[in-house]
Amino acid sequence: MSPTSVRIDSWLWAIRAYKTRSAATTACRAGHIRLNGDKVKAAQPVRVGDEVRIRISGFDRILTVRQLLVKRVGAPIAAAAYEDRTPEREPQAALGLRDRGAGRPTKRERRDIDRLRGRGESEDDFFAD
Repeated sequence: MSPTSVRIDSWLWAIRAYKTRSAATTACRAGHIRLNGDKVKAAQPVRVGDEVRIRISGFDRILTVRQLLVKRVGAPIAAAAYEDRTPEREPQAALGLRDRGAGRPTKRERRDIDRLRGRGESEDDFFAD
């Protein structure tokens, strides 16, 4: 007989959101896990149909519980236990990144970078009397 509810830390570990159950427990204690909009403790029961928000690396994953798992299972089975409703993240522009091996910027490149960031002074400011 399948259970009607499971501890949220155990479920997060079983669906492979965290490598260990203690890591899931720590995330619950830190307030990174929300169940139906509320911060939860590790022993909070989760049921089918609940919405779980997991804060990982600065963004939220939004999961809807489809199936309750007590034990850790393989990745394909774990993925079937929830519906991922996380919106797509917008790609961020890589500002100021240089190619690996390009070395330090030249004097001209440094001036261009300073102007781009609004820190640079033009040469006319030095010679104005």
